[in-house]
Amino acid sequence: GYPARTGPLSERMVELIYVALDSSSAHLFEAGLHTHMKRALEVGATRADIFDVLHLVAVQGAAGVCQASDILGEFVDLRALAADRPIWLASPERVVELLRAGCAPHWVQSSWAGITPLLAEGLPRGYRLTRAVGIFGQVMAEYVLTYILAHERQLLSRLASQVERQWDARMPSSLAGRRVLIVGAGDIGQSVARFLAPFGVELRGIAREPRPLEPFTEVLGMDALAEQAGWADYLINLLPDTPATRDVYDAALFGCMQPEALFINAGRGVAVVDADLVASLQSGHLAGAVIDVCREEPLPPAHPFWTAPRLLLTGHSSAPTLPELLVGLFIDNLTRFQAGQPLRGEVDFQRGY
Repeated sequence: GYPARTGPLSERMVELIYVALDSSSAHLFEAGLHTHMKRALEVGATRADIFDVLHLVAVQGAAGVCQASDILGEFVDLRALAADRPIWLASPERVVELLRAGCAPHWVQSSWAGITPLLAEGLPRGYRLTRAVGIFGQVMAEYVLTYILAHERQLLSRLASQVERQWDARMPSSLAGRRVLIVGAGDIGQSVARFLAPFGVELRGIAREPRPLEPFTEVLGMDALAEQAGWADYLINLLPDTPATRDVYDAALFGCMQPEALFINAGRGVAVVDADLVASLQSGHLAGAVIDVCREEPLPPAHPFWTAPRLLLTGHSSAPTLPELLVGLFIDNLTRFQAGQPLRGEVDFQRGY
């Protein structure tokens, strides 16, 4: 009987939820969570914030109360700090909370490569925003290499053979000479290509506009994607989330790909029409798919990706943020900001990246 997780949450609703928690109610008051929750509402905590806290209490009892109290206390403190500090280093989700609470930064350094939450309707844009660039190249390359090599060496099917106690003596192929298409030949795409190049693969890229770019043999525009998809043994999507990159991978595009090709999506989930990908796998038109990002995360239990043949889910783990690299980027950009120089990774709100 709890209210929905979105929309305005009144203090009276919070009081009613306290009662519903029964045995946890005493712990709520003992830990001072009641006060923290009311204060958090006053300074702009969202309904989702409160429900995340209540979930901790419901699942973990008294132990969850202590953690929940800390979370709400941090929100209150952060709101007060952000109001007086014009430069932020934060995740887009946290920045959204502070913007909606009325804080007004001069410059925000995002800890993510993607900044989609900050492009939501109604959010202020009167500040400079930089996304995380130059720090995800190696970890993304490691991710791509993991699954390309696993596919080439038939790792998962060999594991299945072992489970069934069947001797699998099939000879694998080599990456040498394989054709790799990286869709999204930007900062991260170029880094992935550099790590792949020593394996002797042929590299082509797709970008917003054609341009020469090492180590690709050529980089073509988005209008060439369908033709190049038919050329590739491996198609790696690294496109950002913009209006122009949504629903790019549909039945028509999957139909252009070779039946032996592997599709890897480590860009954004909205680039793929989920039902069309599943249909292509079910019909045997694709050798397989590795999906790191989805339209809805976590993926709902009933989603067809869970049971699609030859589809591997990797839970948005492709490119973790390494703190030392993020801090290095922030310090570099801070120096630039103070000197009035161009910032690395500055976002054009109109373009969306």
